[in-house]
Amino acid sequence: MAHTTSQKLFARARKVIPGGVNSPVRAYRSVNLEPPFIIRGRGSKVYDVDGNEYIDYVGSWGPMILGHAHPAIVYAVRERVARGASFGAPTILEIEMAEELCEALPSLEMVRMVNSGTEATMSAIRLARGYTGRNKIIKFAGCYHGHVDSLLVEAGSGATTLGVPDSAGVPAEFTSNTLSAVYNDLNSVDELLATLSNEIAAIIVEPVAGNMGTIPPQPGFLEGLRERCTKTGIVLIFDEVMTGFRVAYGGAQVLYNIQPDLTCLGKIIGGGLPVGAFGGRREIMEHLAPLGGVYQAGTLSGNPLAMAAGIETLRTLKTDNPYPELEKSSAYLGDGINTLLTEHDIPHYCTRVGSMLCTYFTATSVHNYEAAKTSDCERFKRFFTGMLKRGIYLAPSQFEAGFVSAAHSQDDLDLTLEAVKATLAKI
Repeated sequence: MAHTTSQKLFARARKVIPGGVNSPVRAYRSVNLEPPFIIRGRGSKVYDVDGNEYIDYVGSWGPMILGHAHPAIVYAVRERVARGASFGAPTILEIEMAEELCEALPSLEMVRMVNSGTEATMSAIRLARGYTGRNKIIKFAGCYHGHVDSLLVEAGSGATTLGVPDSAGVPAEFTSNTLSAVYNDLNSVDELLATLSNEIAAIIVEPVAGNMGTIPPQPGFLEGLRERCTKTGIVLIFDEVMTGFRVAYGGAQVLYNIQPDLTCLGKIIGGGLPVGAFGGRREIMEHLAPLGGVYQAGTLSGNPLAMAAGIETLRTLKTDNPYPELEKSSAYLGDGINTLLTEHDIPHYCTRVGSMLCTYFTATSVHNYEAAKTSDCERFKRFFTGMLKRGIYLAPSQFEAGFVSAAHSQDDLDLTLEAVKATLAKI
C-alpha cells in the first residue's frame, strides 16, 4: 500500500499541530509508523487520501456502532444543520435526548449533556464531591477517564498508592486526593476504605475496562463496589463513555444488572459528533446549578447537531436491535483470531465483551493493568504493521479496544481472518 500523500500531509501537519495530530495515539508512534490520513468512510470501511481501502475496527474509537455514514444519521444531521447549528438556548432535542437516555438506563433519573467524555467525568466527580462534602476519590490503575487533572494518575504498584501526576503541568496537589486501586481486586479497595472511607467522595470505574485493551469485570467485582459504596455513602460512578450502548442497549450496567449512582456517557450517544453526558439519581443531580451549588456549564452543550445524530442513533439501535448479530459477529472474529494464534503457537490472551475485543500478546491471563503490561509490544507492532498492509485498520496500540460494527459483513470478518493468518505467518 502506498501512503505518499498521507506522508506529505503528516509532514505538513507537524508544522502547525503538535506532533501532527489532535489526539496523541493518532500519531502512530507506538507502532513506529506514520498515520494514514482518512478522507471518507462508508459502512465498515474507511478510505485514505492515497486511495487505500481498510476494514475498520477503530470506528472513531467506538462511536460508529452502526458503521460510517449511516443514511438515517446523515439525513438527520443534514436536515438539522439547515435550521441552524447552535443557539446556546434550550431546544426540544435536548429533552428528547434526555428522555431517551433515562428510558434506556434505569439508574438515570436526570441527565445533563456536555461536549466530551472528559467533561462528563470531570463534572461527575465535582458533583460527587459537592454532594458528599468529601474530597478523595478512588480510581483503578489502567482505567482512563479523560484528561482531567485529578484523574491523570500514574498506575500505582499497590492499592494504597497515592496519586502521582502522570502528565507534566499537573501539580501534585491536584492529584493528592486521588487514590489508586487494582482493577478486579476488591481487597485493594478494602485497604483504602479501612482508614479513609469517611473521606472518599466517589469510586469511578470503567465497568468494562476499555483503555488498557478490553478487560471484563470478574464475577462479584462490580457487585462488591456497589455494596461498599452503599454501606459507606460513597458515590459509585460508572464511566460508560465507551461501554454505553456498546455492550448492550443502555450499557454495561444493563448487561450486568448493577445500578451506579452516577453514569458518564459519550461516543455512541453522539452518533459520531462530539458529545458527552452525565446523570444519575435525582437527589444527587439536583445539586447542580442552577438548582444547587455545584457549578457546571458549556456553551455548546446539547447542541442540535449532536442531539440529532445521537437521537437517531439510539432510536435506530432500539428499533433494529443489532446486538444479537453483533454478539455473533464479534464472537466469530474473536474466536477465529484465538484459534489462529494458537495454531501458530504464539502466546496470547483474547478478551471480549459484546462488540469490544482485544488480543494481548502475552501468556498471562489479563484481569488488570499489571497483567496487561506483560504484553509483547514489539510483536504487536509487527502484527499491526502486517494487518495495515493487508487493509485492516486497527487501533495503533496494544492497549486499546477493537470494535465491531453492525455494518461489518461476513465477508469483512473472513477477509480479516485471512489477513490475520497471513500476518502471523510472517511474524
